[in-house]
Amino acid sequence: MNSTTTALNALFNRIPRRHSPDNVKDINSILTEYEDLLITIEAVNSFYEKSTPPFFDDLESIRTTIKKSNDNKASKKNKDNFFDEASGMLKDSMQLLIEVYADGNKTT
Repeated sequence: MNSTTTALNALFNRIPRRHSPDNVKDINSILTEYEDLLITIEAVNSFYEKSTPPFFDDLESIRTTIKKSNDNKASKKNKDNFFDEASGMLKDSMQLLIEVYADGNKTT
């Protein structure tokens, strides 16, 4: 396992599941770190360059859902639901990226 895979697994394990102001901050910082790792993976070779665009698209959907979870007009239940949806999407995206990236040596 290389350092990128290790970093992805560490981020994956840090994803919070419950809505709170601190968890919103945490998940946003995790998203930033995840985006940085995606940029690193994208630069490895042409296989990863072609494989990463859907993961960048996921980031926008996740960010939008997190914003909804932080809307002052939303009820506590809706905030919890939106946050749970966003954290689930992030976990799914990261899990798939971990599978696609593997050890970083794919070329085809």
